Amino acid sequence: MEQTIIKYIETELASDDIEDGLEASDDLLGSGILDSLGMVKLISFVEEAFEIIVPPEDMVIENFMTVENICEYVNTKL
Repeated sequence: MEQTIIKYIETELASDDIEDGLEASDDLLGSGILDSLGMVKLISFVEEAFEIIVPPEDMVIENFMTVENICEYVNTKL
């Protein structure tokens, strides 16, 4: 799951090339890897890839700040 999300971010969403690759613990918004539109696209990808629904009340920074957070969140929905 972690590698699937990282690959999607690196190939489809990253605003700049990530020189050393994306780590699961990297802050996606704070570091500028994703902007707000990128975050919306990422949530949509997560819903499709893992066949879950992310309700609006779950679209908070704590669930989507890092790939690690995303994986933890998705695991609660599976």
